[in-house]
Amino acid sequence: MKFVHDSSRKLNGNRLGKGLVTKVVVGALALSLFSMAPLDSNAKQPIPNSKVFDLAAPGKELIRDKRLYNGTVQQSFAFDNVNQHIYIVQLIAGGQQLPGEDSPVSGTNRGKQGDLTLTKLDLDGNILGHMFLKGFGHGVQMGVEVDGDTPYLWTETDSVAEGNDGWGTQLARFTFEDGAILTPDSPQLEKHRLIDGADRTTVSIDPANELLTMRYRKEGVFHFALFDLEQVKQNNYVPLADVLQPPMGTFQGFTSYGGYLYTLEGNAYGSSGSVEPYGNTYITSVDWNTGKVVDRALFTGGDSLTFREPEGLAIRIPNIKHPQKAQLGVGFASNFTPDRWGNVYYLDQLVPEPSLKRK
Repeated sequence: MKFVHDSSRKLNGNRLGKGLVTKVVVGALALSLFSMAPLDSNAKQPIPNSKVFDLAAPGKELIRDKRLYNGTVQQSFAFDNVNQHIYIVQLIAGGQQLPGEDSPVSGTNRGKQGDLTLTKLDLDGNILGHMFLKGFGHGVQMGVEVDGDTPYLWTETDSVAEGNDGWGTQLARFTFEDGAILTPDSPQLEKHRLIDGADRTTVSIDPANELLTMRYRKEGVFHFALFDLEQVKQNNYVPLADVLQPPMGTFQGFTSYGGYLYTLEGNAYGSSGSVEPYGNTYITSVDWNTGKVVDRALFTGGDSLTFREPEGLAIRIPNIKHPQKAQLGVGFASNFTPDRWGNVYYLDQLVPEPSLKRK
């Protein structure tokens, strides 16, 4: 078992010439629940160095109680850091009849089919547009990649029903088009199957390092795999790292920044031990280089929301000239059916990993 590490790579948003990178190969680590899965020896690019978010720092508010195009629960979100937009995905509300449909479709069937609504907002939470993504999945997590000034959205697609929900089986890349309705067969989609035999595929983008993280299930076990974004777009699917999902409660989202993976778990008040005002919303950080948990802390932001269900993580870079000054966005659904609202809070304190050792 090997992984590649390079102390020279910096968080500058630019890709280093691969011929200039000095690699240090680190020997096998003792296997544990959080150990790295074996990597393909063809992996060329190192995992970048970075500081880690202090998960116990106070959460700050970005947007609160904002209406989305549909009144269903926010599932996840992502930032366009160049154009200063937020994209939020949710299940299509029941009772709507879209063009090409014979009759209104219930919320239950929308969930089984994996039908999603995508809302585009500005940083004040004002709606700028929407799309419908039919047959894509559950919307557990999404990402945004910006090429020049053009944003490309990354989501799961090719939904397969399991129980009352549809779940994606591969990834899709596409541009936003206000009012458009896409299906897995739409020609606008660029699709990627990164790992054969995987399902429950969802995606997040690290905009500072041009990396893609995919959560997936294989043989009943959930993993996270880290890829070079440019290599994925060239259909070269060699992971830089692959780690097992740590034990946790109800999974609600993930993202990655530099050398660390972040996961979100928790429930709305009144379920699974979630009690006002802070509930049971926990964020966990995992070191990509070792696969081990670095930190886990209760997130207390948004404690005055009337309904507070954690929904998604995403990286925001307030100033793209300074990608080392990042924010870890934390999503919540609020208000009550049939008019759920969107919320984003964030952490912005980055520290060296040893600083996280708490009493």
